[in-house]
Amino acid sequence: MSSTTPSSLPGFLRRTIRSVNYEDHEDDDDHDEEEAEAEAENAKRKVLKHAFMNPVSVPVGSPHKTSLIPTAVHSSSLEEGEQCDSPAPTSKVAEDEQDNDINQNRVTKDMTNLNLEDSENPVDCKFRLVATNNLKFKSKKVGVDDVNVNDEIVLDPQKQDTMNATSSAVPSSSSDTLNRTSLVLESDLKSKSPLNNAVSSTTSATTSTTTTSTTTTKSTQVKNYKEEQFEKVITSLVVDIDHLKRLAWNGIPPQHRPLAWKILLGYLPTNSSRRFQTLKRKRAEYRDAILQHYDIEDHSRTMQEQETLRQVLVDVPRTAPDIPLFRNDSIRQLLARLLYIWAMRHPASSYVQGINDLATPLVAVFLSEYLMNGNDVLQGQELEDLSPDVLQNVEADVYWCLTNLLAGIQDHYTQDQPGVQRMVMKLEELIKRIDVNLTRHLEETGVQFIQFAFRWMNCLLLREFHLRSVIRLWDTYLSEGHGGFETFHVYVCAAFLCQFSAELQNMQFDELFAFMQNIPTGNWDDGKIEIVLSQAFVLSTLF
Repeated sequence: MSSTTPSSLPGFLRRTIRSVNYEDHEDDDDHDEEEAEAEAENAKRKVLKHAFMNPVSVPVGSPHKTSLIPTAVHSSSLEEGEQCDSPAPTSKVAEDEQDNDINQNRVTKDMTNLNLEDSENPVDCKFRLVATNNLKFKSKKVGVDDVNVNDEIVLDPQKQDTMNATSSAVPSSSSDTLNRTSLVLESDLKSKSPLNNAVSSTTSATTSTTTTSTTTTKSTQVKNYKEEQFEKVITSLVVDIDHLKRLAWNGIPPQHRPLAWKILLGYLPTNSSRRFQTLKRKRAEYRDAILQHYDIEDHSRTMQEQETLRQVLVDVPRTAPDIPLFRNDSIRQLLARLLYIWAMRHPASSYVQGINDLATPLVAVFLSEYLMNGNDVLQGQELEDLSPDVLQNVEADVYWCLTNLLAGIQDHYTQDQPGVQRMVMKLEELIKRIDVNLTRHLEETGVQFIQFAFRWMNCLLLREFHLRSVIRLWDTYLSEGHGGFETFHVYVCAAFLCQFSAELQNMQFDELFAFMQNIPTGNWDDGKIEIVLSQAFVLSTLF
């Protein structure tokens, strides 16, 4: 039926014909729209099938990967937009006919301009189809995750507003047709394509693995408040020594202990910019000392020097024999050199038994700086992997830190060891004031403090505790400053002795003396050590 009405007919006939034409056109519009949908669906199924059966590999970083919307689709949209500039129809029926024609042409051109050779694989083709449906808001991220069970695209409010604002130029009938078609095709691809299933499962597995590894990494990187505070202080340009001491009193995290000890012992400066040159100079000076005192012929040594070397070589194998680290030949040679060189450079005291024990915590801590992979440094399992240069650096660091440590208690190792005797007397006086019953029992059984406390002062409890516990003790001693290894150590010994007061009061001389020579502390952990430290602190404030 013609879309125009002859002007020669009477007015009422023209109005009747026009009304009939309008109703017929509405029926034709519905029929044309259904045909357009069917044609678009069939065409896209053919495109998808061809893309799935003939995937084309595109190199990573190629222009095809930069956009999910084919250039041809954009150009077709512009072309169609330009065609919309044609003269306006003279009637609503003609306007509807023109809109339907444009919609059909748009669907046909969209399908034609989807270049099959540009499809990298079925997954890319799927995204291209979805992107084509929403070509006015560049939906690069629209995919399976954006499709719900009702085959509707789900966007957040911002994306929805953007789509509405940018897609106003697209006729609603055409956009709805394309959306429905692409969603059906996408659903088919998701359910029927084995390649897509494999990609999906691989992606899920990869995502799961990545999530697990990320969680593990985060969990291993989680630091408590104490570690965060230490890291903040120890990594600052200039370390606040007072703040560092306050933190160190309650224990130093293992990863920060080597540097913290070197700073607290005065070996390294608090200014981080000067540490490299200090280490370089000190290590070079120690190497020169080895050449001067150790790597020489025996006949060039005096009788006193030969006797000192003999004593050192006898005591080194006896040093911490129950710890595998100190049964290693390299560590024993390291200890022998540094102890002998210290004796040669400090003739006033020379070498005294007990100094070898004081070097063991320093060796363990400074070696841990190079073995921070979770293994126990005391087991000595990875020493073979360390280069000779690393061992030389550790030896030099131990020598200088031991020198600074002994400088504050040097009278402990001079003639008659007056410093040790002074500390034993202080301990006896302190026990008389805090535990009268224990003091009376020791006097009645004939046990003198010098018989068991001399070793406590001479070796700083290294033979009473496991080395791990001693390292924890030294964290607090170093934070106490120069009086940590002398004054505060006496309070620690008093608190330690009072831990066994009830048991000791029920023992007689032989049993008591044997007990004091082998106090059962093998199962002590840091918690027990911190109890003793806390009691020692209370005693230091009271007496």
